[in-house]
Amino acid sequence: MNDDQLRTLALDALEELKAEHVQVLDVRELTTIADHMIVCTGRSGRHVKRLGETVVQHAKQAGLTPGVEGLAQSEWVLIDLNGVIVHIMQPTTRAYYQLEKLWDMGGESATEQG
Repeated sequence: MNDDQLRTLALDALEELKAEHVQVLDVRELTTIADHMIVCTGRSGRHVKRLGETVVQHAKQAGLTPGVEGLAQSEWVLIDLNGVIVHIMQPTTRAYYQLEKLWDMGGESATEQG
């Protein structure tokens, strides 16, 4: 799958369960680990876990083998789709780490979805 298809797959899965404050960060100029990062918030640990499970399920249905971290704890779930990295966080975790500020190095790289 190309980058646009991966982004769409992840965003569709997140929209399915109403992820909040979804942002897509274009990090192509900042790192080689991914072209885009998607950062979003789940309302609770259970919501974060279900969002992560849904992204993984959609990826597997598309024939991908995503890397997944943090699903059991459900504080911060990271899903690597090999070109797009998805971060799903509880509100306090997202506020503490502020990934958008870390990866937005003075550009117009972040766009809010939904």
